[in-house]
Amino acid sequence: MLKVNVLTIFPELFPGFLGSSLTGRALEEKKVELNAINIRDYALDKHKSVDDTPCGGGAGMIMRPDVLGRAIDANHSKGRIIYMSPRGKSLTQAKAKELSKEEELTIICGRFEGIDERIIEAYNIEEISIGDYILTGGEQAALIMLDAVIRLLPGVLGNEASIEDESFENNLLEYPQYTRPIEWEGRTVPEVLLSGHHKNIEEWRKQMAEATTKDKRPDLYKIYLESKKS
Repeated sequence: MLKVNVLTIFPELFPGFLGSSLTGRALEEKKVELNAINIRDYALDKHKSVDDTPCGGGAGMIMRPDVLGRAIDANHSKGRIIYMSPRGKSLTQAKAKELSKEEELTIICGRFEGIDERIIEAYNIEEISIGDYILTGGEQAALIMLDAVIRLLPGVLGNEASIEDESFENNLLEYPQYTRPIEWEGRTVPEVLLSGHHKNIEEWRKQMAEATTKDKRPDLYKIYLESKKS
């Protein structure tokens, strides 16, 4: 079982959409334990303040290291501590796989203008970004990252083989998919997929995955070509 501690000032946002479909079933079946912890519970003043003005001036507020430190100490026992941050390393399928093998994750959801840098240094916190854009808080990013991770846990998808053909596996985007009806509004399913010839179908899918990646993600296609050389 994967244990996840989420430190947030909005614990009511969890499990959110993770409570539905496959991830919801994973929570019900105890394949993952999700604990949403309110950082405000570790503020000592009567107003439960978790932030203060930035040293040196500037707009916005910064999450205080003393409050956040107490929240981490009370809830983190082992494993990685992750801060959802636009300056972090990009979340990739490889990273999601890596995280899915952990026993415990502690995720910090920032608000305002971020968290005090000393917290990141003191706890050796790993920063992860879900894209080059800014959200109102880290909760949305944490939910997306957890969706990517939980679906990779053993038994969650049901058909483990389906993962092998997904986008970003082997640095390729997924090949085009088709289903019934065979003909729809003048468009037909490629004949090779109706042939029953598994080797030809497999080769077609590989070629289409390569062509799709080259067209839509030339950056990823370059990585794919490099990986074939090694």
